[in-house]
Amino acid sequence: MERMTGSPGGPWWESGVIYQIYPRSFQDSDGDGLGDLQGIAERLGYLSWLGVDGIWISPFYRSPMADFGYDVSDHTDVDPVFGTLADFDAVMMEARRQRLRVIIDYVPNHTSDRHPWFVESSRSREDRRRDWYIWRDPAPDGGPPNNWLSTFGGSAWTLHPTTGQYYLHTYLREQPDLNWRNPDVEAAMLDVLRFWLDRGVDGVRVDAVQNVIKDAEFRNNPANPEYRPGMDDPFRALRRVFSGDRPEVHGVIARMRLVLEEYGPDRVLIGEIYNSLERVMAYYGEEGRGCHFPYNFELLRLPWDARVIDSAIRRYESLLPAGAWPNWVLGNHDRHRIATRVGAAQARVAAMLLLTLRGTPTIYYGDELGMQDVEIPPQRVQDPFEMNVPGKGLGRDPERTPMQWDGGPGAGFSSGEPWLPLAADLATANVEAQKADARSLLSLHRRLLDLRRAEVALRAGSYSPVDADATVLAYERVSGGRRLLVALNLGDEPAAVHLERTGTILLSSHLDREGDRTGQQLGLRGGEGVILAEEV
Repeated sequence: MERMTGSPGGPWWESGVIYQIYPRSFQDSDGDGLGDLQGIAERLGYLSWLGVDGIWISPFYRSPMADFGYDVSDHTDVDPVFGTLADFDAVMMEARRQRLRVIIDYVPNHTSDRHPWFVESSRSREDRRRDWYIWRDPAPDGGPPNNWLSTFGGSAWTLHPTTGQYYLHTYLREQPDLNWRNPDVEAAMLDVLRFWLDRGVDGVRVDAVQNVIKDAEFRNNPANPEYRPGMDDPFRALRRVFSGDRPEVHGVIARMRLVLEEYGPDRVLIGEIYNSLERVMAYYGEEGRGCHFPYNFELLRLPWDARVIDSAIRRYESLLPAGAWPNWVLGNHDRHRIATRVGAAQARVAAMLLLTLRGTPTIYYGDELGMQDVEIPPQRVQDPFEMNVPGKGLGRDPERTPMQWDGGPGAGFSSGEPWLPLAADLATANVEAQKADARSLLSLHRRLLDLRRAEVALRAGSYSPVDADATVLAYERVSGGRRLLVALNLGDEPAAVHLERTGTILLSSHLDREGDRTGQQLGLRGGEGVILAEEV
């Protein structure tokens, strides 16, 4: 199986690498312990040095912070915690100076319950904005209108005593869902897109996009036969057949994409969809009218096993619609860090995997340092998910701790007390220390990004799986006459892969075999990855 790519001269995001910034945790410029936009602007030189092409900034909008910015009270303003619109413009200006693209979060499914729209909507059943949100009469027994569940625990419906109806919230009760079946809502939210595109953003990552349209009849979701009571997240008790992923959502996404295309061909629309691979593929849209790419979260959930991952990559490639662009993610603000999931040694192999697969990779801030989850004492828990569903390990604070710039008291992140605790391995897992170490994980990332820029085969070449045994994952990336073999040992013991062609090692994850020539057998140490230029 060989999957081809588009032209190397395609849009920037096809050959580029995206770096996700969680703004509360990246850089604090004023000593209040919380990251901000000015801090981001101050650190963009580091990202230019690292070699990424664009940044994705998680929400910084005005918000009561019930869910740290995903409960938006004004989609076209900056929360004072993060600064001002002028600070955002300064980020844009510095990004342009550093030749970095900027992607922002777009949160269309819901607002804060303090948003002026919801305040109006909840005044009475006759209010002009009543239908801007999803209101339903109680069930005959006075309970919720149906059995839909909130992602953050409990019912997705909250009774509003003043008007006697329930409102829908897919997430927290402080996050009422907008009614995208109302054309006025759609028009207003598309204007939000235009507001930020007018300020120069290069694209949006659309939060929870599969949820923006619900079943028109509000039918009950069926039980999930795979749910394990007492073990699984309670949200998994039902299958989300009617509360999201409805056919009409693709028309909404197509209209979002048309707005981006008003601003030129280089603007990118990225969808956040947690679903089966088959359903995720639908979000590319018919005839390419959907997301430029929906995020591919397969590597976030799979065991670190070469055969499992090899099979998953092949399956993903086989399911992609014709002409669709792939992408890969190893970490984000909602999932445990990759170094915690696979260990410090395998984090090097993971970096090589992420940055050599076909498609657009996204690096989560701090993963280039091997940052790990930090244990959060009960008295310092911030995440409402952990508070609402305690004891399930669902809290997201451990993977959102401050960026570690140096080994000092505030990790170079803040002169004050950071909003979340710092890691115990701060002395070594920081930018300053790893910049000075030619064999650090940070140095490996920089070498990988340099090699990716230098090799068209890695940016835009075809992908072909290579059969391998046991703990080895291998594949070829080919462009023109240039053939690169990527061989990754996902085990801790030495392994080998048989080669059809001899070649020269371009890069080892151990940063010590570059230039070595190979015979018919390539030996790999435990936790080693190699990129080999094959002789043709």
